[in-house]
Amino acid sequence: MGVPGPVPGSAGSSDAPVLGLEEVDRALARLGAEYEAIETSLLALQDHAGRRLLEGADLSGTTKERWADTERSITVLWALFDAYTGALAAARELRARRRWPSPEDLAALTELLHGAGVTVPGVSGPGERYCLEELVARMNGLYARSLDVIVAADAVWSALPARIDLLSAELQRTRSLAHSVGVRPGEHPAGDDLERITGELARLRARVIADPLAFWVSSATGSSAPGGGRPDTERYDRAARALEDIRREVAAVLDVRQDAERRLMRLRDVLSRADRTLTEARQARGEVLAKIAASEVPAVSGPSTALHEQLAAAAEYRRRAQWHRLSPLLDSLEERAEDELQRARESLTAVTAPLAVRAELRGRLDACRARVARHGLAEDPLLVERYDLARRMLWSAPCDLRAAEQAVWRYQQAAAEVLVPQAPEGRGDS
Repeated sequence: MGVPGPVPGSAGSSDAPVLGLEEVDRALARLGAEYEAIETSLLALQDHAGRRLLEGADLSGTTKERWADTERSITVLWALFDAYTGALAAARELRARRRWPSPEDLAALTELLHGAGVTVPGVSGPGERYCLEELVARMNGLYARSLDVIVAADAVWSALPARIDLLSAELQRTRSLAHSVGVRPGEHPAGDDLERITGELARLRARVIADPLAFWVSSATGSSAPGGGRPDTERYDRAARALEDIRREVAAVLDVRQDAERRLMRLRDVLSRADRTLTEARQARGEVLAKIAASEVPAVSGPSTALHEQLAAAAEYRRRAQWHRLSPLLDSLEERAEDELQRARESLTAVTAPLAVRAELRGRLDACRARVARHGLAEDPLLVERYDLARRMLWSAPCDLRAAEQAVWRYQQAAAEVLVPQAPEGRGDS
């Protein structure tokens, strides 16, 4: 709605100068254009889709209060417009009486156009009087406030319910998929979250429909234009983020379902290798105790009963399609099974260490004897004696590793002395 431009004289003052004929005609033309603009705006307001929705809605809260005020403002708007129409029609009728108005006609026209001679019954009290400029200003203010309410409500209704419905449809698909993999309320936290989001979306939609202005954020720039602001989507966005988190969790559970058998088979294989390694370590420990004397051999524990029980539980979860329980259990079992296999290997290494030492001493003894033989010194009495002593110690049971190591060392020392080349004897003077 437009605001009339400046006109000669002082609005509402009986002392204002009388307008001339040209001034009257210009004022009537301007007011006629203003009338058409106001009428167009009011009819558009009357036919606005947001207004029709507000009229037919069961409103509550802020929207109910503001719409009640807006309806009263629209009623006042039409009353003001009717008064404006009547005043303009009277002025046009007076001007049309004569081609050249008399001074009395010009004075009457001046009063009609700029005097406070327009009475609007029941606006702010009986018989309140306005000039045409005041009527336009009053209508502009009421129109802007009314349109602001209608545009804001329509913007919220256009933005949020459809998005909530789409999110609800996505939630139902996620919920169906979640139920198929055992993610249900009371059994899995994500199932409880799905129920919570379902309720939140239902409440949010009902609130948006009944009180759209509760979800309107006015423009931070302080714009006075109708509809200056945006819908508040914080609650919707929070629900959408929560649903996305659940979708990722359900997808992870689906991955578990698709890969469960392979992971269970691998777990069985890892635990089986750990058990075989521990069995081998126990057998090796008995051999070490029989063959090696004066050696501390660590004890070997049995298979992990807890891991085997949890593996059986995992297989049962898979059989019952309890994928949400299987997923965290498999993650834990895979890490602990690898630890168990590593523990078994370390136990076997620790138990067989004395046998490895004996094998290393045997190798050193045979290598030294072979070197002596290559030099033709294998039958040296001292070497034969020390070799036989070291060999009896290393090939007898139980073997005293400390004594055997000393015997090998003495043999190596004797061999080193024999293999030192003799210095050539000096020749005498001729």
